[in-house]
Amino acid sequence: MNPKNFAFLVLIILPVLNSPAQTAHDPAQWEKEIAAFERSDSLQPPVKKGVLFVGSSSVRLWDDLPQRFPGQKTLNRGFGGSWLSDAVHYFDRIILPYEPKTIVVYSGENDIAGGKSARLLLKDFKKLLALKGKHLPGSRLIFISLKPSPSRFAKMKEMKKANHLISARMKKKKRAVFVDVFTPMLDAQGKPREELFRADRLHMNSSGYDLWTQIVRPHLD
Repeated sequence: MNPKNFAFLVLIILPVLNSPAQTAHDPAQWEKEIAAFERSDSLQPPVKKGVLFVGSSSVRLWDDLPQRFPGQKTLNRGFGGSWLSDAVHYFDRIILPYEPKTIVVYSGENDIAGGKSARLLLKDFKKLLALKGKHLPGSRLIFISLKPSPSRFAKMKEMKKANHLISARMKKKKRAVFVDVFTPMLDAQGKPREELFRADRLHMNSSGYDLWTQIVRPHLD
């Protein structure tokens, strides 16, 4: 092969080989979980105008919301392992039908862990904001910052950047609140507080949810 042609092929192929695997993510993998929510709703329609929690496994495992937020009409629509782009994709099926007065979102950590950059995550968040603004303009959106999971310490810098970008974006919007859980979950040395996590060092234990409840509750009241 002509050396010039070979060099040209290398310039084309290398960016593809070095690009993150984020493009492989397919929201269709959650179709069974979303359909299960819809079946549950058909059997027992949830009350509308409540507080809807949506996002990844940190939401799904927050399974005692009624006890932690008494007096609030809470509904959990978390599906584990999901990305923020999944919440955008399924907006019309897991958010819009409930006409929530408040939407509490925790999502994006899996995106960063999967190779997505903070700036690309911000683009997904802007899409979520746009959907809320178009279809649910009267609803409040509470975004819980990405948490500092010990098992994902290598991604801490990018997660901090994502939190900063999303927080800055929300300051420009009405009915949008950014809730920082990242900082309170660090110890005096700036490391994740291990006592807040389960043995997998990714998902939170009851102490972690106690902290989140204390931080989120004032924004609901």
